[in-house]
Amino acid sequence: MATRIQSRFVALSSSPQRTASYWTTMAERTSAGLLSMMLEPTPAVAMTLPAEVREKLAELELELSEGDITQKGYEKKRSKLLAPYIPQIQGVDPSLQIDNRIQASSQVVLPVSKHNKSRAGNARDERFRSDLHTEAVQAALAKYKERKMPMPSKRRSVLVQSSVEACTPPDTSSASEDEGSLRRQGRLATSTPYQGHSHAAVEHWFNRVIQGSSTSSSASSTSSHPGGRSVTNSAAHAALNANATATALADLMAHTQLDNHSAPPDVTGLSERSSIHLERPQVGSVRGVSRSYNHHASMMETADGCEWGGDGSLTLIDVQQPDPNQPRPEGQQMSPLEGEPLGVATNWPPSLPAALQRWATTHPKNPCLTALDNAGKPVYTLTYGKLWTRSQKLAYTLLNKLSSRNEPLLMPGDRVALVFPNNDPMMFMVAFYGCLLAELVPVPIEVPLTRKDAGSQQIGFLLGSCGVTLALTTDACQKGLPKAQTGEVVTFKGWPRLLWFVTDGKHVVKPPKDWHPPVREASNDIAYIEYKTSKEGSTMGITVSHSTMLAHCQALTQACGYTEGETITNVLDFKREAGLWHGVLTSVMNRMHVISIPYSLMKVNPLSWIQKVHMYKARVAVVKSRDMHWSLLAQRDQRDISLSSLRMLIVADGANPWSISSCDAFLNVFQARGLRPEVICPCACSSEAMTVAIRRPPEMGVPPPGKAVLSMSGLSHGVIRVDTEEKLSVLTVQDVGQVMPGAVVCVVRVEGTPFLCQTDEVGEICVSSGSSGLAYYGLPGMTKNIFETIPVKPSGVSVSDRPFIRTSLLGFVGPDNLVFVVGKIDGLMVVSGRRHNADDVVATALAVEPMKFVYRGRIAVFSVSVLHDERIVVVAEQRPDASEEDSFQWMSRVLQAIDSIHQVGVYCLALVPANTLPKAPLGGIHISETKQRFLEGALHPCNVLMCPHTCVTNLPKPRQKQPEVGPASMIVGNLVAGKRIAQACGRDLGQLEDNDQARKFLYIQDVLQWRAQATPDHPLFLVLNSKGTVASTASCLQLHKRAERVAAALIGRLNTGDHVALVYPPGIDLIATFYGCLYAGCVPVTVRPPHPQNLATTLPTVKMIVEVSKSVCILTTQAIMKLLKSKEATAAVDIKSWPTVMDTDDLPRKKCPQTYKPPTPEMLAYLDFSVSTTGILAGVKMSHSATSALCRSIKLQCELYPSRQIAICLDPYCGLGLALWCLCSVYSGHQSILVPPLELESNASLWLSAVSQYKVRVTFCSYSVMEMCTKGLGSQTEALRLRNVNLSCVRTCMVVAEERPRITLTQTFSKIFKDLGLSPRAVSTTFGCRVNIAICLQPNRLGKLAEQGTSGPDPTTVYVDMRALRHDRVRLVERGSPHSLPLMESGKILPGVKVVIANTETKGPLGDSHLGEIWVSSPHNATGYYTVYGEEALHADHFNTKLSFGDTQTIWARTGYLGFLRRTDLTDASGERHDALYVVGSLDETLELRGMRYHPIDIETSVIRSHKSIAECAVFTWTNLLVVVVELEGSEQEALDLVALVTNVVLEEHYLIVGVVVVVDPGVIPINSRGEKQRMHLRDGFLADQLDPIYVAYNM
Repeated sequence: MATRIQSRFVALSSSPQRTASYWTTMAERTSAGLLSMMLEPTPAVAMTLPAEVREKLAELELELSEGDITQKGYEKKRSKLLAPYIPQIQGVDPSLQIDNRIQASSQVVLPVSKHNKSRAGNARDERFRSDLHTEAVQAALAKYKERKMPMPSKRRSVLVQSSVEACTPPDTSSASEDEGSLRRQGRLATSTPYQGHSHAAVEHWFNRVIQGSSTSSSASSTSSHPGGRSVTNSAAHAALNANATATALADLMAHTQLDNHSAPPDVTGLSERSSIHLERPQVGSVRGVSRSYNHHASMMETADGCEWGGDGSLTLIDVQQPDPNQPRPEGQQMSPLEGEPLGVATNWPPSLPAALQRWATTHPKNPCLTALDNAGKPVYTLTYGKLWTRSQKLAYTLLNKLSSRNEPLLMPGDRVALVFPNNDPMMFMVAFYGCLLAELVPVPIEVPLTRKDAGSQQIGFLLGSCGVTLALTTDACQKGLPKAQTGEVVTFKGWPRLLWFVTDGKHVVKPPKDWHPPVREASNDIAYIEYKTSKEGSTMGITVSHSTMLAHCQALTQACGYTEGETITNVLDFKREAGLWHGVLTSVMNRMHVISIPYSLMKVNPLSWIQKVHMYKARVAVVKSRDMHWSLLAQRDQRDISLSSLRMLIVADGANPWSISSCDAFLNVFQARGLRPEVICPCACSSEAMTVAIRRPPEMGVPPPGKAVLSMSGLSHGVIRVDTEEKLSVLTVQDVGQVMPGAVVCVVRVEGTPFLCQTDEVGEICVSSGSSGLAYYGLPGMTKNIFETIPVKPSGVSVSDRPFIRTSLLGFVGPDNLVFVVGKIDGLMVVSGRRHNADDVVATALAVEPMKFVYRGRIAVFSVSVLHDERIVVVAEQRPDASEEDSFQWMSRVLQAIDSIHQVGVYCLALVPANTLPKAPLGGIHISETKQRFLEGALHPCNVLMCPHTCVTNLPKPRQKQPEVGPASMIVGNLVAGKRIAQACGRDLGQLEDNDQARKFLYIQDVLQWRAQATPDHPLFLVLNSKGTVASTASCLQLHKRAERVAAALIGRLNTGDHVALVYPPGIDLIATFYGCLYAGCVPVTVRPPHPQNLATTLPTVKMIVEVSKSVCILTTQAIMKLLKSKEATAAVDIKSWPTVMDTDDLPRKKCPQTYKPPTPEMLAYLDFSVSTTGILAGVKMSHSATSALCRSIKLQCELYPSRQIAICLDPYCGLGLALWCLCSVYSGHQSILVPPLELESNASLWLSAVSQYKVRVTFCSYSVMEMCTKGLGSQTEALRLRNVNLSCVRTCMVVAEERPRITLTQTFSKIFKDLGLSPRAVSTTFGCRVNIAICLQPNRLGKLAEQGTSGPDPTTVYVDMRALRHDRVRLVERGSPHSLPLMESGKILPGVKVVIANTETKGPLGDSHLGEIWVSSPHNATGYYTVYGEEALHADHFNTKLSFGDTQTIWARTGYLGFLRRTDLTDASGERHDALYVVGSLDETLELRGMRYHPIDIETSVIRSHKSIAECAVFTWTNLLVVVVELEGSEQEALDLVALVTNVVLEEHYLIVGVVVVVDPGVIPINSRGEKQRMHLRDGFLADQLDPIYVAYNM
C-alpha cells in the first residue's frame, strides 16, 4: 500500500527552514508520521474486501437511504463489517484509529451508495466534488452558529411556486443526498481538531453579531460534533415578520462600529436585544418625523468618494493597502522548462492531406471513424478509402460547381463555415478534409438553433470578420434551421449573409478522371480557424497553419505513443480543441479508428463510452471529467465491462483543479473492472497554444504522478504553500504531466511586464513551440499581446528570442518538472488585490448541503466591477420544488461557506428558475452571456441576496465634522481670499416709478371696489372646462357684486377676525367668496375639496386644515356640502364635529351695509395652508401689507397691466397658485385665463390649446402639468399642429415650484413643443416657499423693457461637482465631466427681495463657493406660522432671525432650502452684474450619511437611469439604512433584476450602500399637487407596511 501511495501522490510542503527544495515526495514524509494526516481513501483497500462484504455494505447503504435503519444502527453495523479488514496504524491513538479506518474505507463503498438514487434527481457535479472540500465546508459552516437572516418579502404572484406549506424541513442528519452517509464518520477526523480553536479574527467579528437560529442542517448534525445535539428545524423560526426582522436588523447595524481594515462584520444575524422587543418608531401623522442629524459614522452609513481636506481638496476612494503579513514568494527564479526534442520518424507524411492520401491508397478498407446513433448503435463506419473519395468529390464541387455571375464563388484561401451537428462526425470529417484538399480554410462553428442563441451574435461577428460567404452543412441540419418566409435560412442576428450548401452525396459531383487535388507539403498558409469565446463573451478566431497542424499531430503522436491502427474512443466535441486534435487530425495521421460518442448519446446513456471501450478494445479514450462522473452514476447496471484494454485515458479538462476528484472516484470504481491507475492521463490545453502538457502513458518510463495540497489563502496571494495547518481551505491538485515534445514552457507574472515567476509563485503558463496557434484572425493588437509575449528575467533580459504564447492557464512547475494548473485567467477574479478562481467558488457552493434547492451543474460564478473593485456574483438555477425559505437558507449558508473558505465576500447571490440560464453549445452555462444579462437586468431571478455591506470595504472613510470656523474668521478669510459674501437683491421698489394706481390702496379689497367703479366691465377672469369652452367669466363689477352677497351672508353671523374655510373646486366661486370674507372682515382659508372617489385619504386632510386653522365656518357648494356629510364620509372622519357649513350656490342678492376696514395693514388678511414635501402641514399668516407688497412685486417683475392676458394652469389653494388666481388680477387689472389642472386628466392638450387660442404671452404651470403634457402629448405634436395649436406667442412659461428646477423635464418639454413654435428660451422656473411664496420669477423680455433690452438675462445653467456638494461646497466643473450635476437658476429675484446664503448652524453669512441655507428679507414675507400646536417658539427664527455676524440688523426669514449664489457675466436691467440664485434642495429632506449631506433627487436620478423599467424612485433613510423605493413599469418578473442594478448604481455614483430596495407598483410613491414627491409619507407607509410591495430586498 505504501508503494501505491508513493507512486500516485506527491505532496507539496514548505519546510520551516525554507530550504532550497520545497518539494518532497510522500514516501519521504511517511516516517515523519504525516501519513495519517494525508491518508486518503485508496482503491487498494477496496480490493482487499471480499465480494460478500461489499454486497452487505451495499445492502446496508440501501436500507439507510430508504429509511429502514437509523443512522446510528447503520454506523454500528458498518463498523462491525469493516473492522477485520483495516490494519492497525502504529503510534496512533486508538480512539482516532477507528475514525481513520473508516475514513480510509469510506470511499470504497461510496460509489455503490450513489446508485440507489435515480441519476436525474440529484446528479452531483463530480467535476467539483472533493470529499475533503465538502468536509471543509461543513466544518466551516459548523463554526457559524445557527442564525436567522431577514428574509426578503415577496408578493405571492412573484413566487415561483406557492407550496410553502408542503415543504418538509430538511433531514437534520443527512449529508449531501447523493453521496450517501458513508463519509460522516470520516468527517470526525477533520472536524475534531478545530472545535477548540477557531480563528481569533473570525471569533472577533462573530461575537459582535448575536446569533439567531436557522433552519439549516447538516453542519450541526450529530456526526459533525461528537457529543453535539442534532438541531431540528422548527417552523417557528419563520414567525418573525419581515418588517420586524428588518427593524431589528437595521437597529443592529446602527449600533455596529466598523473599522475599514478589520475583517468585515457579518451583519446577517440579529441582536438579542432587538429581537426581544421590536417597536416601530411612532410616526406623527401631521407633523411627520422630526429629523435627527447624527454625525457618528455608523457601519451602515454610506459614503462619498471624496473627502474634503481643510484646503478643500478631494481625497478619493479608500485604496486597499496590501497586508504586510501576506505571504510572498521566496523560491528561486524559475528557468524555462524544455520538453523532450520532437523526434523525426522517417515515415511521417509531409502533410495531413498526404497522410490521408497514403492510407486511402495502402489501406482503403481500414476503418477511420465509427459514428453512433442515440441508442449507441453504430450508424456508419467511414473507411480511409471512402473519406478520401468523398473529400475529393466535395473539394471538386466547391471549387468548380459553385459560381456567381460566371465567376467561381470560392478561391483557394477563402474561409468557409462548417455548421455540423454534434452527432454527425462523419459529414464533418468529410467537409473538413474536403476543404483542406480544396485549399479552403474551414471555420467550424456550432449549429445556431434560434435567432437568439447565447453568443450566436458574436459567432456572426467572427464569420463577418473572416469574410465567410458560404456555410457547409448536412441535409438534416439544414432542414432544422429556422427559415424565413421565402424558405431560405434566416439571417441570424449579427451574421453576414450566407449561402448554405448541403454536402450530402446527391449534391456533390464526381470529379473527372484527370482532376487531382493538389497535395502539397505543409506550408505556413492557414489550414483552419478554431473559434474561442473570451471571458467577456467576444469570439475570436485562432488561425492554425498547415505546418503547425502537422507539428501538433506529431507532438501528440510522440507524447501519447500513438501507433498505426489503434482504436480511440472520443467523447469530446470533434469541432474544436482536444476532440478535433485527437479525433480528427492526429487519428488520420496514424491511421487510427475513432469511435465518436455524441453528447446526445451521453445524456441518454452515460456509460456508452465505457461500453464502446470494452466492445472495441479501445487503447485510448479522450474524455472530460464530466463524462467520468456521469458514468459513475450509472455504473451499477453493468457488471461485465472491462477497461483493461485502455493504455491511456486522456482527461481533456485535467487543467481544472477539480478534475482530480472525478479521476480518483472513477479509479475507485473501475479499478475493479481492469482500469489501471497509471493510465489516467490529465492534460492541459488552451485554444491558443493547443496542447500545453499531458501526462505520458506508463510505458514511457516517466516519473510517478504528483499531487499537491495547497493553501487557498496562499493561492489567493499568488504563492504556493503546502497546507498543513488549516484543513478548511485547501485545494488539492494533480499534475497535468510533462511539457509537450519540442516545446518550451515558462511561468510569468499575470499582470504587467511578463517577468519570470519564482518557483513557489503562481503565474500564467506560457509556451513556445512550433505546434501551436499563430494569431487571432484580423486582430493584430490582441495577437501581439497573447501570441508574441517575450518573458523577461528580473534583470530585464529576455529569456529567449522566440516569442511565447500566453495560455491563460494559471499554474506552476512542480518536482520532476511536472506541470500543475490551479485555474484559468477566464475564471480569475481579483478582489481587493487577492485572486480567487471561479471554479473554486463553485466547488464551495456545491459542497453546501442539503442540495435540495439548486441544480448541481447549473451554477455560474463571475465578477463584476463596482466601485473600483471586482465583486463576486453567484447565479444558480433553483429547483422548482424548493421553498422560499429553504432556498434562502441555502443562500445564506453559501455566503458563510465562501466567506470562511475563501475569505472573500459574495456581492450578490441570485437564484433563477430552472432552465433559464443561457447554455453553452455542449451543456454547461454560458458565463459571459449570464454576466451580460445580470448587468442589463435581464436575468429575472426568483431570489436575490445582495451583501454589499460585507464585501464593499473600499468606501471612503466617513467625513469627520470639523469644529466650525467662527463666522467672523469666515468673513475675514473670504475677504483675504477675494471671495464675495453670497448675497443679492432684486430691484429697489422705492426707485421704480410706474403709474400704479393700485398703489394708493392699502388693502386688496379696496382695489377691487375701485376697479368695480372705474372699469366695471373690464374682464378679470375666464375659467375653461375640459372641453376647452368657457365655463364662467367675471368682470370687475360682477366679482364685486358676488363678493358683496357672500359678505352680506356672513355679516351678523360671524365676528370680524373669524377664520372661514373655503372648500371649492377651482373657479370663480372661490375667488368671489375670498373677497366676500375680506369685505366681511373674516380671514379666508382656501382648502382643496375632497376627491369623491378617494374620500378615505383626502377628507381627513380637509378636516385637519379646518381644525388646525380654527375655522368657525365652512363655505362651499351644495354638491361638496352633501359629500362632507355623506355616509361615505363617516368612514373617514367624524362628520358630527364639522363647524357650520354654508353653501353659497343660491345666496340672496343682498348688498352688504358697509365693507370692513381693517385698522392697520399689519392685520391678518388670509391663511395659506400647504403640506410640505416632508409631510408637514404648515399654515402661514399673510398680512394685508404683505399681500399688497406681493402683488406689486409680481406686477413689476412680470410687467402686468390691464391690457395683458395671462394663462394660469395651477391649483388655487396655496402659495403662488393662490396669489395668481385670487390676488394678482385684481391688483394689476390683467385678465387671467384659468385652467384647472384637474381638467388636464381628461384633456391633456387643454392648457396649450388655450395658450395658443388666446395668444397668451405669459403662462404659469406646475411640474405635474408639464409632465402630463410631455407624457400625454409627446407623440401628438403633429395632430396639435393640424388643429392650429401655435405656441410662438409664448414669451415666458414659468413653472411654479418649491424645489430644485427639474432641468430634464423642462428641456424635454421645450424640445417636444419646439415643433409647435415654442421658443427654447421661453421655459423658466420660479422659486417660493412657506416663508415667502415668491422669491424668484423669471420673466422674459416683454413690453417696453424688452424694446430697451433691459428686462434681464435668460436663466443660466451651471455644472457643479456632486461630490463637493455633499460637503456643502460649490465647485464649478465643465459640462460632461465625471460627477457633474447640472443646476438651473431658479429665476430672477423679485423687486424688493433680498437674499443671503447662511450657515445652517452658526448662522453666519457664507461665501460664493459654499452651499448654505437661503435666507430672505422682503416686504411680502409671511408673518409667521399659524398652527394649533402652539409650537411657535420652535419656528420663531424661521420668520425673524438675524445673521450672527456681518449685517446683524436686517430681519431675515429662513426658507429651509439649501442653495448658493453666483455672480454671472450677464447684466441685469440696472446694468449691474446679474446674481443668479440656485436652489439645490430642501434642508429637511437631505440625508446625512457618513458625515455628508446627500440630496434625495440626485440618488433618485441615478436609480431611474439604471433600468428601463424603473418609472419613478424615491429614497429616504430609516435607522441609518438607505431605503430605495422604485416603481416597476413592466412585468413583475423583472422586480428582482432591479435589486442589483439599484445597489450598483448608488455605490458607483454616490459611494453609498443601499440597505433596503423596495419594488412597488406604478403610482405608489405619493406626489403632492405641485408634483413633488412626498418622501416622508412614503416612509410612513413603508414603516406601517402599507405599500403592498412586489418585492423587498434587505441588503446584507
